[in-house]
Amino acid sequence: MTSRVMLISPAISVALREARFDDGCPVDAAGLRLAEAAAGSLPTADRASVSPSVRCRETAAALGLAPLPEPELAGLDVGRWRGATLAEVSADEPEAVARWLADPSSAPHGGESVRDLCERVAKWLYTAADLGSGRIVAVVEPEIVRAGVVRALGAPESAFWRVDVPPLTATEFSGRGGRWNVRVGQALAG
Repeated sequence: MTSRVMLISPAISVALREARFDDGCPVDAAGLRLAEAAAGSLPTADRASVSPSVRCRETAAALGLAPLPEPELAGLDVGRWRGATLAEVSADEPEAVARWLADPSSAPHGGESVRDLCERVAKWLYTAADLGSGRIVAVVEPEIVRAGVVRALGAPESAFWRVDVPPLTATEFSGRGGRWNVRVGQALAG
């Protein structure tokens, strides 16, 4: 049986606008309106899931989903950098940021490495395929989408930073037995 997984990136938030590492802020009013306008445009799901972040839960609700939170879909843990902008961290710890961006196994912030995130997401996708549970729709952080694309395509983890994930876009994975086809960046109709 072919498994289908649709990962939807959350609506825009102040943290996304400011290139700030997620600090639990909600989606902004404009993002909420766009998500509400897209409600009803999603395919029927056999299972709905959501990253545990505020912005993902709010986006899912605005889209009319009643998802189950899944800790495996939590965003990248950036440790002590949480809440700071990339510019602030780059000014305070330029060598650490350079190492983090160049080495997927590096976690100078004390959190999770990109490699570990990619492994976590790959396991989740593999389990989703094993369940054979039809179509799964999940509202997830952009880095979860990036990690899924990297693993599904068999790309090196260094490609993680080369995948752009705009707000309120869908990336679809279809396949079986751990082999995925990927359709990226579809804007939600609204």
